[in-house]
Amino acid sequence: MKIDISFEGGQKVAASFPDGLQMLTDQPGADGAPGEAPTPFAYFLGSIGTCAGIYVLEFCKARQIPTDRVSLTQHIEFELDQQGKRRVSKVGLTINLPPEFPERYQKAIVKAAELCSVKKAIMHPPEFVVEYQVV
Repeated sequence: MKIDISFEGGQKVAASFPDGLQMLTDQPGADGAPGEAPTPFAYFLGSIGTCAGIYVLEFCKARQIPTDRVSLTQHIEFELDQQGKRRVSKVGLTINLPPEFPERYQKAIVKAAELCSVKKAIMHPPEFVVEYQVV
């Protein structure tokens, strides 16, 4: 899979996917004002919860369980590394279920959320290679 990355002015950087979709990122302004789009790191963090959410959604759909009152809450914990830089130390996901959610599926829906491919990629990280070419 090839994703093209382009600079869109200011601090905006975009990723263009083969299917024609685009993801725009931005950075906060010098005055601390939010950018016009999430930061790349915010997208990364959000991709964990939304990925798990897809598995929760599909689990419910397959069992014809309404999802209008089902949601997920993601909690991120940070710590300082040895160089004093902030890093993610823990990601927690809570699946919020309504009282009428079938009890027999409560543990199974957690197992479904744990199938998230983003989580799996973090748990078994790929090799990263950065190089350049003159075009």
